[in-house]
Amino acid sequence: MHACTLYMQTAPIPTDEAARLARLRLLNILDTQPEERFDRLTRMAQRLFGASIATVTLIDSDRQWFKSRIGVADNETPRDISFCGHTILSDEIMLVSDASRDERFFDNPLVTGAPNIRFYAGAPLTVDGNNLGTLCIIDEKPRTITDDERIMLRDLADMVEQELTSVQLATTDHLTSLSNRRGFETLSRHTLALCRRRNRPATLLFFDLKRFKQINDTRGHAAGDRSLQFFARALVTIFREADIIGRLSGDEFVVLLTDTPAAAAADILPRLHTWLEAHAASDNDGIEVNFSAGLIEFDSTRHQSVDDLLREADALMYQNKRSTL
Repeated sequence: MHACTLYMQTAPIPTDEAARLARLRLLNILDTQPEERFDRLTRMAQRLFGASIATVTLIDSDRQWFKSRIGVADNETPRDISFCGHTILSDEIMLVSDASRDERFFDNPLVTGAPNIRFYAGAPLTVDGNNLGTLCIIDEKPRTITDDERIMLRDLADMVEQELTSVQLATTDHLTSLSNRRGFETLSRHTLALCRRRNRPATLLFFDLKRFKQINDTRGHAAGDRSLQFFARALVTIFREADIIGRLSGDEFVVLLTDTPAAAAADILPRLHTWLEAHAASDNDGIEVNFSAGLIEFDSTRHQSVDDLLREADALMYQNKRSTL
């Protein structure tokens, strides 16, 4: 691949980059095998537009990775030379009629060399307000598209978004909108790998609600569901946006705090108790919700996986729960 010159314009980083990448990680779709449901849509795009290349592209931190591709040999290219990195900056279709005459791309290695891009049209793919990538069509000859064709490209992109959303549903707890076990483990795996590489602290908190069965038995399952949602709101309110919060199953919740040693994480628990007590009357029909917690700090020499952390924190939580019965 040709070296980049000083003239090529690299796309700015989106303002929501941290949230965007977190949402992309949560899908657990990067570096997965081709799937017919995506390949069908790229084939349709290529055929309808008579393009030589069609891709479903996801923009990772330093690369663009193709979930589906036609006419492209490699399954990824650097992000800093990507056209799609520019597309995700807007909610509108990006059209480049002749890249060799566009000041952003005329000396881009994807224009001056293979695949010799001239025409590009990309529609951003949005999941939960985050532009994760694009559905794009590419040709070696300059051209444009009509207004009707823009609508058609957007319709195809909407279909790709529906497929991505179906992937997301597999990682989200429907009752609380927190990550489910699969989603939590996916996000935590990436986070712990980063902490390990950068030698940064992380702490896992494992929560179990006290007397939850009693709430279900005496107040009914609807009240139990509301109490789970109430506790989820408390976690989202008390912990930081960068912390990973999940509901594993039933009344078990977890939070992974990055750049946070165990002592600092323990200091947050009284604030959580206070919030629950202060808001039970107004936000949970007067039903008090309390919890037992297990806390474990990440040790890269002892914890080889997220499961290692979960097991230790779970065991500590049950010790604490038994001691307060």
